[in-house]
Amino acid sequence: MAELKLYDITKIYDDAEGTETAVDKASVTVNDGEFLVLVGPSGCGKSTTLRMIAGLETATGGTIEIGDREVQHLAPSERDVAMVFQSYALYKRMTARQNMGYGLKHSTDMSAEERDRRVRESAELLGIEELLDDKPEAMSGGQKQRVALGRAIVRDPDVFLLDEPLSNLDAKLRSHMRTELQRIQSDLGVTTVYVTHDQTEAMTMADRIAIMNNGVVQQVDPPEVAYEHPNNEFVGAFLGSPAMNIFDAVAHEDTNGYDIGVEDTTLGRIPHEAVEDDIGGESVRFGVRPEDVHLDDLPDDATGGCRFPATVRVTEYQGNDNFVYLDVGDRSLTARVPPGIYPEPSDEVTARIAAEDVYLFDPETTASIKTRGVGGEGTDTQPITRG
Repeated sequence: MAELKLYDITKIYDDAEGTETAVDKASVTVNDGEFLVLVGPSGCGKSTTLRMIAGLETATGGTIEIGDREVQHLAPSERDVAMVFQSYALYKRMTARQNMGYGLKHSTDMSAEERDRRVRESAELLGIEELLDDKPEAMSGGQKQRVALGRAIVRDPDVFLLDEPLSNLDAKLRSHMRTELQRIQSDLGVTTVYVTHDQTEAMTMADRIAIMNNGVVQQVDPPEVAYEHPNNEFVGAFLGSPAMNIFDAVAHEDTNGYDIGVEDTTLGRIPHEAVEDDIGGESVRFGVRPEDVHLDDLPDDATGGCRFPATVRVTEYQGNDNFVYLDVGDRSLTARVPPGIYPEPSDEVTARIAAEDVYLFDPETTASIKTRGVGGEGTDTQPITRG
């Protein structure tokens, strides 16, 4: 196993229509044995980054290190990585045993007995021993993906690369395979980079996530840190379902803090200690996650908070909770509330948000001004310096 380091990795495509930067100076360190997930919207550069690690794309600039070796100039076969693709890419005429052992047969000098032992051990880890003599046409989608995983595992690579390996599976099987992949990676202890556009996969599977947008790495942190303390508006809005509510607003200062106003509606007050710099009189982007919008009684917040009228547009029953879509002036806001709260369309309600749950972003740089918490002595969350 090995540590993986990316230093300013860049990929620029050049054609008759001009140049396009697919990945722009991406720098990430994946610790030995860590499960890192590259996540972002389609076209953000995550798969291109993975392919550069594998050697399937040539980096325009930057350095890739695996262990103590620079590998960006090496052929894929010399990098000691194994990759699992979105498609299973199994040989239809071969059995699972032959598919899993094919790479070992043609790229190593292992004996037939050693190759068979590796295949059997991997099949046992994956729970597919009974499929070893079956061909792909006799397998389900989940079984095919396990065989594809086994083909990578038998190589005992330094780095394991997975490019949206669960996207072809149905929702129930995807959920099951997420758990299985975490178990397998933990058992193997192999350094792993996993690419997905699905934030649920990223949040549930990763030791750390690297969020990308427009070819740029926006933040690398454990999922809970990125969710609670996003570096910028994109990260805050991308993580979470339903997405974070975000409004244009203005911060009006008085002696007790900042009143956050949206046109003629005052959303509520944020204490001075929540932000490092003075934002009085300035435009901000106000954000709140749906689960932090309360339509029932919220305990009084000594440091401030938000209380404002809203009109119910529609309520969606979700089983374990309800999504309530609200109109606040000419803005729309989504609340995620307990199942016992089910207001009717056109009902007038009061939305309540604790000050610690308010997010503020700079409208020009998109950087976070305030994330979860209110800062100050005795709390884990400290104020954020603007810019």
